[in-house]
Amino acid sequence: MTITQYRSQWQGPELRAAARHLGRRRFLTLTAAAAALAFAVDLPAAGAAAAATLDAARIDVFPFTLGVASGDPLPDSVVLWTRLAPAPYQPDGGLPAQPVDVDWEMAQDESFAVPVAQGTATAHPEFHHTVHVEVQGLDAGRVYYYRFRAGAWLSPTGRTRTAPAAGAAAPALTFAAVSCQAYTDGYFTAHRHLSEDDVDLVFHLGDYIYEYAVDAAGGARKYTDRALPALFDHETGTLEDYRLRYALYRTDADLQAAHAMHPFVVTWDDHETENNYAGSIPENAVPPDQFLIRRAAAYRAYWENQPLRMPQLPVGPDAQLYRRLFWGRLAQFDVLDTRQYRSDQAYGDGKHIPGPESEDPARTMTGAAQEAWLLDGWKASTARWNVVPQQVCFSQRKMDLNTVAEVSMDAWDGYPASRRRVLDGAKAAGVENLMVLSGDVHVAYAFDIKDDFDDPASRTLGTEIVATSIASGQNGTERPSNWATYTTANPHLKFYDGRRGYVTVSLTDARARADFKTVPYVTTPGAPLSTAASFVTEAGAPGLRRV
Repeated sequence: MTITQYRSQWQGPELRAAARHLGRRRFLTLTAAAAALAFAVDLPAAGAAAAATLDAARIDVFPFTLGVASGDPLPDSVVLWTRLAPAPYQPDGGLPAQPVDVDWEMAQDESFAVPVAQGTATAHPEFHHTVHVEVQGLDAGRVYYYRFRAGAWLSPTGRTRTAPAAGAAAPALTFAAVSCQAYTDGYFTAHRHLSEDDVDLVFHLGDYIYEYAVDAAGGARKYTDRALPALFDHETGTLEDYRLRYALYRTDADLQAAHAMHPFVVTWDDHETENNYAGSIPENAVPPDQFLIRRAAAYRAYWENQPLRMPQLPVGPDAQLYRRLFWGRLAQFDVLDTRQYRSDQAYGDGKHIPGPESEDPARTMTGAAQEAWLLDGWKASTARWNVVPQQVCFSQRKMDLNTVAEVSMDAWDGYPASRRRVLDGAKAAGVENLMVLSGDVHVAYAFDIKDDFDDPASRTLGTEIVATSIASGQNGTERPSNWATYTTANPHLKFYDGRRGYVTVSLTDARARADFKTVPYVTTPGAPLSTAASFVTEAGAPGLRRV
């Protein structure tokens, strides 16, 4: 079916209207001085002189160096992304501070013989010449191909898909979960394998970039044929820093391949901003108003470099990243943000035994508004599977064999009252097939989610699938040194593997199957992929069984 041409101009008035829609009250989290700095990256005010549009024909170097991407598929819509960057390792990307018109097109076939949509979007310098196109009017449950054109230059071709129609009986879904891709720890070989895997979509659960310095050799990559510029060799702090860090990561061919083949649904953890930050509280002794300037820069760069829709556009240091997606009647995905609204970690942000500080019932991992949104969504859910893509370990994870064991204060173990409210909400809503997706820890876990984690005989309420890292932690090992301790201390832990890789989950009305896929090394390229373990959980009878 031919679709009416869809034109996405991305002009200043529309962007400012979206910002107003997100709410003026958010701005109150900043001091006036911090606000002035944080919002200086917005588009020019109405009536202000704007730079003349740059004729794309004048771009004389290939500008699509960071590839293409798509994301957040709906039944009739998907987001397309690219960025113009002829010189990606330069702060300006190799372009003047002028807008550039970029043509885009979608088709039913890879040769573009059956076109279905086309249009023109503006790559604004205020958004670092990134392009976000929210294509509307697409057919549900269909694979599409897309590409961009700037002057004489044609981008790589991307492949994406739309979700099934709302309420449709989707027979099956296979998705992947990935996390934690520290550039300095190794190659993104797992992304290359993921690009060749048969999945419908990919959930990235956080730590897409790391804020730490990247030396000329690329850390553990140990480049000998080239040297990275010195501008990467310091911790990110400014908008320019974060933009350059995304440029570095996005030049990775394996990551580009995964984005080009599958639509991504993304959410952040801490390293997209700063290690272990909590709300407006940084890791180190920095005043909150100063940290919020950094957070504003980090959030802005994140949105610019991901296939996200306009409602996720940050306003200063705030962005509503949590959102809900559906796959017909088969699955409801409640994508969480467990960084922006959380209480500060109890007893510091490391491991500690539970105590009054961590067990304070007022503490929250999600914030009150997001928590209510999640529980209300479950009450209204008619999906067979309720899947929660989020960041940190949800299940209890005792770290020693003592009578009172240490747990992570940065994970849900450090927020037990918040976890209890979520589990009670799932029970009250009658959620039978709950699955939590997590990342963060650079290992693969499979947990049964217990009503009472201290009682192995208590009711199993769902499953948690923890995706290992793409590269963070370097090569890893099948059985880390704490393997025996963790598996003994946590009888609900059904699987633990310390290698790099990703996990795929296949859903049907009858069951879910999780396949943990690993590579033996990442400090050199080209590692083979193998399946370390597979588990199933039956619909209506939660609990993992190895197959």
